[in-house]
Amino acid sequence: MSFMQALQHPEMVFSHDSSLMVYILVGLTLLLLFTLIQVLLSSSKPDTNTLPPPPSPPRLPIIGNFHQVGSSYPHRSLAALSSQYGPLMLLHLGQKKALVVSSAHAAAQVLKTHDLAFCNRPKSVITAKLMYNYKDVASAPYGEFWRHIRSLCVLQLLSAKRVQSFRSVREEETYNMMERIGQSCLKSEPIDLSETLMGLANNVVCRVALGRKYNDRSFKNLLSKFIVFLGRFNLADFVPWLNWIHKLDGLDAEVDRTAKDLDEFLDQVIEDHQMDEGTEPKRERDFVDVLLGVQKETQSLDMDSIKGIILVSSSSLVLRKFHFRLRKVKVAIHSCEFCSTDAAGHVCCGN
Repeated sequence: MSFMQALQHPEMVFSHDSSLMVYILVGLTLLLLFTLIQVLLSSSKPDTNTLPPPPSPPRLPIIGNFHQVGSSYPHRSLAALSSQYGPLMLLHLGQKKALVVSSAHAAAQVLKTHDLAFCNRPKSVITAKLMYNYKDVASAPYGEFWRHIRSLCVLQLLSAKRVQSFRSVREEETYNMMERIGQSCLKSEPIDLSETLMGLANNVVCRVALGRKYNDRSFKNLLSKFIVFLGRFNLADFVPWLNWIHKLDGLDAEVDRTAKDLDEFLDQVIEDHQMDEGTEPKRERDFVDVLLGVQKETQSLDMDSIKGIILVSSSSLVLRKFHFRLRKVKVAIHSCEFCSTDAAGHVCCGN
């Protein structure tokens, strides 16, 4: 159909896909209507703060200053904006406000002088689903519950005495890894240092936190998804009324599935520990044993809190103690007389 024919007979244009066009027009109309409502509401809110806000670059409707932050090198974008607007700068990320601090003096004011005003983390839809609605020490809001579980982690799980008690586990797993490297050297096989060291960290953390090693592929894939989703950008965190987008692209379903799989795994771990209770005593109590003991004695923890603490405290153990041993092992491998590293980062050993 020519353009002139379409003008003369417009009913023929919509005769085939009229319902589809109606849906598209209705969707665009609703989107524009929601946008207009949000802009009007944000502009009509009374400012109850008597102090003027920090300088802020001009922003666009809906997205705010997202277009000025960029995705490749956001730290460079923030540095450029701070040089123009000062060490204290206010950014509008969607409907959320973010204070950018770019000087040592301002950072000291935020982190020391007024630390209670900035002590909470921003809420995230994905974090709430994966971390049992903020029942862990990393994402829980500041308050009585957070102080209680922080004290529990510091005194019971991550104390110097507790970390030292697992020295034999670290040494045993390090020895096993060096044995595998030695076997690869004898066969002149390449060694992937990243995979080897991550496997070592995984084995130690699993034994310390969960009581035994989990080396199957499904467990590693589950942990990988968990870490990826925690760092995933979620549009609903910044523009809540656009949360329907992640129902269409499948992100909500993927996060729900990962949270369900992780919860079932931790349920099985806790059930195994409860079944082992009363049998032959273990050589060293792991994190699950300690948390179940606290729950039995004080009734101050529910199962969701125990699961959330396990997820966070096991990672903290690696950051606090184990990275020193990983560094020593990596230096020892690189200093081996018959080993060299290729361009891909693999260690090749041979005679």
